[in-house]
Amino acid sequence: MKVMVIGGGGREHTIVKKLKENPEITELYALPGNGGIAEDAVCVDISAKDIDGVVAFAKEKAIDFAVVAPDDPLVLGMVDALNAIGVDCFGPDKKAALIEGSKVFSKNLMKKYNIPTAEYAVFDNMAKALEYLETAPIPTVVKADGLALGKGVVIAETREAAKDAVRSMMEDKIFGASGDHVVIEEFLTGPEVSVLAFTDGKTMVPMISSMDHKRALDGDKGLNTGGMGTIAPNPYYTEAIATECMEKIFLPTMEAMNKEDRTFRGCLYFGLMLTPNGPKVIEYNCRFGDPETQVVLPLLESDLLTIMRHVSAGTLAEAEVKFSKKAACCVIMASAGYPKSYEKGFPITLPENHSQIFVAGAKQKDGQLLTDGGRVLGVTEVADTLAEAVEKSYETVKTVKFENAYYRKDIGSKALAAEV
Repeated sequence: MKVMVIGGGGREHTIVKKLKENPEITELYALPGNGGIAEDAVCVDISAKDIDGVVAFAKEKAIDFAVVAPDDPLVLGMVDALNAIGVDCFGPDKKAALIEGSKVFSKNLMKKYNIPTAEYAVFDNMAKALEYLETAPIPTVVKADGLALGKGVVIAETREAAKDAVRSMMEDKIFGASGDHVVIEEFLTGPEVSVLAFTDGKTMVPMISSMDHKRALDGDKGLNTGGMGTIAPNPYYTEAIATECMEKIFLPTMEAMNKEDRTFRGCLYFGLMLTPNGPKVIEYNCRFGDPETQVVLPLLESDLLTIMRHVSAGTLAEAEVKFSKKAACCVIMASAGYPKSYEKGFPITLPENHSQIFVAGAKQKDGQLLTDGGRVLGVTEVADTLAEAVEKSYETVKTVKFENAYYRKDIGSKALAAEV
């Protein structure tokens, strides 16, 4: 069976490694992949957003199945284009991917179908947004409507910071057209939980819960990033809360998308806040989270390709989806300066056994792996307890070398405190 994975980050490396466990796969491609993924799949230099290029490659190689992993190609309609030439895919079509492609759409969906979320207001006029902020409760959250590489959310601690965020999105266009509309949202408090779920529009199977660490610096300080590390399972996410989320959030979201004629098939990501008033949705993503995938998939005991094919076929109810009772921790090793400016091109030295080090931003040159992004590596370890997984991850981090390496020293500390 010939399979291709669209994308080229740490999430895609994790997916590729998991897919490789299936002996039915005879050829495995990554478009474009990266220097680390090249160890596990054939990398093809075609952009994840190049729909015509990907379709032509799929035809040329007679690809049987495609996994479209990043948000951009999903929102652009990559799945629709591949389905049109007879290639089965894991991932939502363009209509369903709007749940991440537009925060205005997703907030209005939640409001319409009574799915718990923060109070909000939507603006397409900067002057009106600034006027609203004169009396809005502070702190507040300002979000660009469209995709922004995970950086389109500003938690504003002051009124001036909120106004600056609006101006940068709507006037300076730091996120391009994604800032044509902004959502200004109530600031929620409580532990955050990420739950990825397999769904074919009829059945919803949540994966093991996780906790992302979005801020760049220790103690949850600094700028928002794409994620500096993760742990799983999330100790705040109890069985009782999981049941409540299934009844009030997960199934209602699946059914709401069906009613809107936007049936979702793929991985639906729920970013949740466990507030004093119960769990609420902070955000939806239309794909596997990054770096949540780097702790969730290593704990998956069932075959990933089999599950994905059931999702595509609409037969998820027939699939076995089983997770280990162990724990996982992923520490992101980034380039100093991320998420702002940083240098590239430094040689990376990995330990001999690096099967659980997922490469996010690196390229191969003359047989040497070089840094090529802000987030460079995801160092994951699995152990019987979360404390052991965290300790092992940091031990492995010490064996990895590259110039200007930066990582948070407190990944998992909040979760470990909750376990006491």
